[in-house]
Amino acid sequence: MPSDVIFLTGATGFLGSHILNQLLAKGHHVKAAIREKKAAQFKQLYQSHQSQLDVVIIDDISTAQFPEALKGVNAVIHTAAPLAYYVTDAEGQLKGAVEGVLNVLRQAEKAGVHKVVVTSTVLTAFTPQYTFTADDWFAITKEEALKTEGVTAYIAAKTLAEKEVWSFADAHPQIDITTINPPYLYGAATKEFASYLAAPSLTLISTLINIYKLLNPKGAYPDQPLYIDVRDAAKAHIGALSSKVAGRKRIIISSPHDTVFADVIKAVNEKRPELKDRLTKTTPPEFPFKKLNYDSKKVEEVCGLKPEDFVPVNDTFIDSIDSLLGLEKQWKAAGHDVQAPQ
Repeated sequence: MPSDVIFLTGATGFLGSHILNQLLAKGHHVKAAIREKKAAQFKQLYQSHQSQLDVVIIDDISTAQFPEALKGVNAVIHTAAPLAYYVTDAEGQLKGAVEGVLNVLRQAEKAGVHKVVVTSTVLTAFTPQYTFTADDWFAITKEEALKTEGVTAYIAAKTLAEKEVWSFADAHPQIDITTINPPYLYGAATKEFASYLAAPSLTLISTLINIYKLLNPKGAYPDQPLYIDVRDAAKAHIGALSSKVAGRKRIIISSPHDTVFADVIKAVNEKRPELKDRLTKTTPPEFPFKKLNYDSKKVEEVCGLKPEDFVPVNDTFIDSIDSLLGLEKQWKAAGHDVQAPQ
């Protein structure tokens, strides 16, 4: 309902900023958890939405107490989580992911909030068979997770965190919990998200780094073709708020479109011919699958998204590139050296 009050974490992120903008466009009142160092800029960017938006200063979502902020809240969307790339501290990654989501859930329960949507990842459902169903889990123990690094540490932390979510859900059946489990997020960045990136950062551009590599003649392609447009991922989170579906709602979601990188590069060359010399010359990889065969009926029932509602594949990739070019222009204007990664 447009009158609902939503508590949102991660509101300055690639995904979170889209969720915030869509919530505001739908007429919701949003209480956004923001780190203090970003609060002033955030308020300035959203000054036209002052009547719909409250800023809640939270620097550590794992330990902060915010009962006052949850008063009058109808639902929580928790997107904040440690970033995936360049993980060197597996223990810190695990602690941040697990304690962050549990702290949000515990406080939501105490405040009487009955609807929570949590951002997870399709990789928590990774198996050697690449089945990615709601019954699948990435096989890892806490002890094994502490020995991991890089993206594996991220997957391990997200897996163990999500398992804690479902243990909490089982113990608190009065709370309607949904997890949204997407693959790589691509697509257009919000102008607000771009504004936070004052200097080049391969970490902060999130999974757009996969697309940024395509703007280097020696750049590598993504390691698999699964993705979802960030705008569709945001819609899925918001759609889940009004779901009446009972029971466990672990939503494995992905773009329903075939992704063939040779075709994507061809489309970019046609739509953006001025980038011909910049685009990767690496041979496009071929994969045994072109998309994820997710449960589209469940996604429609819970999130209200039909396969035909998703952003077309070429639009997603071109919009991603346009956003990255905009960031480059912004960085160069500020005097930074800019080089797309390989």
